Amino acid sequence: MKKVFLYTLLISATLGLSSCGKDFLNITQIDKLTGNNYWTNKGDVEQYMGGIYATFRKATMDNIFFPASGDMRCAPINRSSATTGAGRDYISYLRQNNINAIMARTSVDLDYNFSFFNFPEITKWNNFYKMVQNANIVIYQIDNMEMPFLSEDQKMIYKAEAVFLRSLAYFFMVRIYGDIPYYTTVNTDPLPRTNMITVLKNISADLDASYQHLPWTYDDPSIIAVKAMRGSALALNMHINMWIAGFTNEDKAPLYEKVAEMGRELMEDNGGAYELLSLTRTREIFKGRTKEGLFEIVQNFNYGESFSLAASYSDYVLHAPNKITQKSYIFYDPKFMEKMYPAAGQDLRKTYWFDEDIYATNGDFQCLKFANVFMEEGEDNNPDDNQMIFRYADPILLRAEALAELQRDAEARAVVNVIRNRAEAGVITDSGADLKDAIWWERVRELLGEGNFYYDLVRTKKVINSEFTSAPMSVGAFNAGGWTWPIDKSALTNNPFMRLNNYWN
Repeated sequence: MKKVFLYTLLISATLGLSSCGKDFLNITQIDKLTGNNYWTNKGDVEQYMGGIYATFRKATMDNIFFPASGDMRCAPINRSSATTGAGRDYISYLRQNNINAIMARTSVDLDYNFSFFNFPEITKWNNFYKMVQNANIVIYQIDNMEMPFLSEDQKMIYKAEAVFLRSLAYFFMVRIYGDIPYYTTVNTDPLPRTNMITVLKNISADLDASYQHLPWTYDDPSIIAVKAMRGSALALNMHINMWIAGFTNEDKAPLYEKVAEMGRELMEDNGGAYELLSLTRTREIFKGRTKEGLFEIVQNFNYGESFSLAASYSDYVLHAPNKITQKSYIFYDPKFMEKMYPAAGQDLRKTYWFDEDIYATNGDFQCLKFANVFMEEGEDNNPDDNQMIFRYADPILLRAEALAELQRDAEARAVVNVIRNRAEAGVITDSGADLKDAIWWERVRELLGEGNFYYDLVRTKKVINSEFTSAPMSVGAFNAGGWTWPIDKSALTNNPFMRLNNYWN
């Protein structure tokens, strides 16, 4: 039955759910999914749940979502000679946080933009709300329908899985749009936007109440990190609370205490489910489904499916023989790379994650974290690595950050040096504000290309400081919502309570 989930997910992702015979994502058809014609066996539940994962994949991997929103925005990136036309301009706009220019250029280059980058999809939250609605349906059905084919424990696991997916959708929307309409029941009535702190507190409480019903891992290696696990929920909840801490005007200490404790539980109580692997196994790590993975979006050329070219960070930082292009499309400011990886310092990540000249400015720069290419040489395809959402190193560093914020410096150093030791890099010895900055840089160093850079800038407010970004926002722009994305005007349809993000609209 575990394999049913994986196969359903892959088929749904490849065929857009059309093969299932029912439109599972059409919220106007709820009545057709609540009677005796469905939910008659465990396979129905697995299939429906697989559709929610596939919707998350569609929301994020059919366009430039992760590179644009997480990796390149306000980043010190430069275009190489291999990048021309609209691609060249988009890279500059992302570096400058000029989202209006992206939208304006999109309206001119419709064919090119929609066939490759598909920027407008980032401004549409439809698929995230499909995740929310379908997760709510799962919870409602389990609570209200006789399901003798499920044990009570199985029901709690499925509900916890649905809570995780609903919370994931809301967290992603908050980081993109700020305040959002908040649904927790099978309800399609129009709602106004709810303050994002309220949304985050609510989904954190939901995860608190349900995460222990999820298993630490699975016996079936094919669904490890692809299907929600207890570590997935803990990592998500840690991110949620760090985001609240970044924006709330209330006492932040309880939030940091909670993150520190969740990090301790994740690291010390997982029963061997998770571990940092040797960097010599880099290709295994980013191909996915290892003990280092907590939650990933799957792709596999062997199943005839892959992400959109623009969706993968690897598309921008690889060249021949790893891609058809002779030069990588982007490179980073040498000053930024030297801050991450000083030339004199030892760090195995320099060896295994980059080509020889990590400071190159002529297009020779390559980031080799994601280099699992199983296509014929010369074809223009990206590696078939999974997309990392949460990797074990990420919550380890969040725990270190929370401990530093609590002024528990010795504990924070011990935790962050778990990551440093894996890389055989010199240990961090800083204290106070310097330690906080060192942990921030360690997150940049460790998680580059995994969709975290910009969000870490925003939640720590470092996005207004030129020491951490080449395009700092003014305090006024930040407070006015300059850190968000625009919301597509389609959100106004049939919703008199809705308002857009005024900064961009």
